[in-house]
Amino acid sequence: MGSVRVAIIGVGNCASALVQGVHYYRNAPDDGFVPGLMHTRLGDYHVGDIEFSAAFDIDERKVGRDLGDAIGQEPNNTVRFAEVPTLGVPVHRGMTHDGLGLYLSQMIKKAPGATADIAGILRETGTHVVVNFLPVGSEMATKWYVEQVLDAGCAFVNCIPVFIAREAYWRRRFEERGLPVVGDDVKSQVGATIVHRILTRLFNERGVRLNHTSQLNFGGNTDFYNMLERERLLSKKISKTDSVRSQLGHDLPTDAVHIGPSDYVPWLADRKWAHIRLEGHGFGDQPINIELKLEVWDSPNSAGVVIDAVRSCKIALDRGLKGALAAPSAYLMKSPPEQWSDELARQRLERFIAGDE
Repeated sequence: MGSVRVAIIGVGNCASALVQGVHYYRNAPDDGFVPGLMHTRLGDYHVGDIEFSAAFDIDERKVGRDLGDAIGQEPNNTVRFAEVPTLGVPVHRGMTHDGLGLYLSQMIKKAPGATADIAGILRETGTHVVVNFLPVGSEMATKWYVEQVLDAGCAFVNCIPVFIAREAYWRRRFEERGLPVVGDDVKSQVGATIVHRILTRLFNERGVRLNHTSQLNFGGNTDFYNMLERERLLSKKISKTDSVRSQLGHDLPTDAVHIGPSDYVPWLADRKWAHIRLEGHGFGDQPINIELKLEVWDSPNSAGVVIDAVRSCKIALDRGLKGALAAPSAYLMKSPPEQWSDELARQRLERFIAGDE
């Protein structure tokens, strides 16, 4: 079926993990279990069919460099697990808008020059799918880029908590252009959100009443540094909280749930610590509490999910599907148009891949 040509908005840690991962798994066998991948081949497309066509950023240390080189520039600090060659893909000067918050502006110096012709570059490079890795809180910047994506005729994977796929207005815009979108806010492979969701559903299905729950996250990457600016966190907290609450069979008061980023610890680099606690009562109204700590490298934990999201978009393009893709969004994202259980979402994603949904 050819390649899946992917453009990246925001060449940070998540972009680094995605680019490294495509090269790391380029020759992975189709058969058998491959650690790190949910699908070595998704529909007609192997991981190795993904090609990077364009990239956009505003950091002077990245703009003008080859993408293979730019992913290793500061302030990126994720683990290097693959050697990426020169890709022949320059990082173009992107649009800033609200993409650079109070804290990131102390770390990042904007590259000189005007914003590149984003839509023109996407068309010229034959891009199929655009992936949004802008910082949390980039509301205006994301919507500006979505307009460029629509104009260029590309599919869109929205990895951040600015609500596009779940909003009727934007779904209609993609439907009118005959283009698919997957979003919003990527759900890492084994991250705090999916672990918290599964434990919440376990309580519900096994007859335990959840009374209180919390999730505290700490990390040392630019994402956590950016989120020290609490004004940028509203959509992130909504996304993570709604994702967990959707698995409950009863209402839980707002003050009984606390989920969200908590602090920036520089020496953690791109590692993340998630502390999750659930308090409930079961048989005879006796207490049942769970407390756990999850440790991951944050960006690689999401890259395998994004690899599936971009290939889902490509098979949707091949099939003439348009608008928000319900099953890929429900399984791969925290804030899809429809919240399903992860078991149901996985089953329906497999049906989507097979062409039955």
